[in-house]
Amino acid sequence: QVQLVESGGGSVQAGGSLRLSCVGSGYTRSTYCMGWFRQVPGKERSVVATICTVGGSTYYADSAKGRFTISLEKAKNTVYLQMNSLKSEDTAMYYCAARGGSVPSLRPADFNYWGQGTQVTVSS
Repeated sequence: QVQLVESGGGSVQAGGSLRLSCVGSGYTRSTYCMGWFRQVPGKERSVVATICTVGGSTYYADSAKGRFTISLEKAKNTVYLQMNSLKSEDTAMYYCAARGGSVPSLRPADFNYWGQGTQVTVSS
């Protein structure tokens, strides 16, 4: 059974930084994609960034480009999201997700495994 556990969330002042971590277990495939999504009350879950093992391709939402960096340490089964220059608009519950295969996707419905989420609160 695949399990994903996020950590690193918390409260930070606008302009500050946080580093989220997601440790996975129970997944044996070597070809997969990982993603960070976020959700606020009353809105749909949306993609922040994704990374795939094939080609090391990454995707960033427009709001994250230039500020956030996604990285993957396969040996540690860990994906990170470094968040710099945080804004109040970044306040949300952040979820780590995974999907098998090599076809990229930005849709939450295409990700099969999810963590429980970690809250990020940015004060202005």
